[in-house]
Amino acid sequence: MRLLVAFAVIYFFSLSTVCAQSKASTSTITKPATQSALASKSLLLDISPIGKERLVAVGQQGHILLSSDGEQWQQAHVPVQTTLTSVYFLNEKLGWAVGHDATILHSKDGGLHWEIQQYLPSLQKPLLDIYFKNPQQGLAVGAYGQVFRSNDGGSTWNSEFHQEFLLADDIEYLNDLKSEDEEAYLDEISFILPHFNGVVLDGDTLFLLGEIGLLAKSKDFGVTWQQYEGFYQGSFFALAKADSGTVLVSGLRGHVFRSIENSLQWDEMTTDTTALLNDIVIADDNRIFILGNNGVLLASNDDGESFIKRTQADGRTLIAGVWFKGQLIAVSDVGIKVLDLP
Repeated sequence: MRLLVAFAVIYFFSLSTVCAQSKASTSTITKPATQSALASKSLLLDISPIGKERLVAVGQQGHILLSSDGEQWQQAHVPVQTTLTSVYFLNEKLGWAVGHDATILHSKDGGLHWEIQQYLPSLQKPLLDIYFKNPQQGLAVGAYGQVFRSNDGGSTWNSEFHQEFLLADDIEYLNDLKSEDEEAYLDEISFILPHFNGVVLDGDTLFLLGEIGLLAKSKDFGVTWQQYEGFYQGSFFALAKADSGTVLVSGLRGHVFRSIENSLQWDEMTTDTTALLNDIVIADDNRIFILGNNGVLLASNDDGESFIKRTQADGRTLIAGVWFKGQLIAVSDVGIKVLDLP
């Protein structure tokens, strides 16, 4: 769903699921995002609804933009210039955004003003997605298996390490390494988990998407995870569920997989593209759109059984999108785009 930037860092975790409390950095002075008339034409990485009447988009240099029509955009007051990768609003007032430097921002006024809940530049790791299921309980995920959890609305965030995504050989190797060389163990554990690209909640099931074919589900909001048997070895970037119950996932090189409700079988769909597919949007009339690199737009009128490809004329990367007031509005490397539909 977002551009993934890989960073290296030494970060301490134990092999069992652990929690370490994290708060906004007080030792680092941040610069607020610069107000720019061209912000809506700059690199933007995510777009989400705020209720039914407004949109919010986030991107480079701490830009957060608001709109009520998808055409005119107002820049919010943001305390950092960090690149922001994802944004989510629980309701018309409460929202969160994440980005590079393990940044987590929070808004209480519908996105007009933001405050820092977490800022950890020493980690040099981006967070890539965030979701709150109620005003108190939230989860943020990112590069190298980062997971941060809050049970108090983001006032504090606890880091977690999920060993269920390690192979048995990896666990044995790390146990041996820890007993022999603590410093080497800390280095190794910082990189061993795959990138977690996104989380999607459907009812009481939380899905986790990642690299190396990672697709998992949780019934306890990510405390424990059950992985799907590997049916694809590339990265997944988007997942969406249609009203029919059909679930679609998309990823690298034009790969789209489809599963009927309550089925464990995933069938690969023909897409006629090798572009990276970043996001899946379902319209009010149940049409399905998949947004990709190189201006690729896939559309389905039959619940994802087949897709028509329509490449946008300018060929710009379509990073994320939302269906809003009868239009498909996307963010790209050149800002906001209202897409031409097949």
